[in-house]
Amino acid sequence: MCDRQRGAAWAIITGEMLDTTQSEAAPPKDEPRGCLFALSQPPLMIFLAVIGCLLLMAALHDLLLL
Repeated sequence: MCDRQRGAAWAIITGEMLDTTQSEAAPPKDEPRGCLFALSQPPLMIFLAVIGCLLLMAALHDLLLL
């Protein structure tokens, strides 16, 4: 079976495509992203809120009902 019949695609890679050096137009990193950046993400905050609610419910159950 020929490669064209199986849907294979070919690409020509030039020297510019292989150049991995940093260009001078790259924006400078003013401040590193740390823990506060990670905590500002909504999915993480929702996950932490659910875990916190579960822990709070378990603690209240232990304190008030047992």
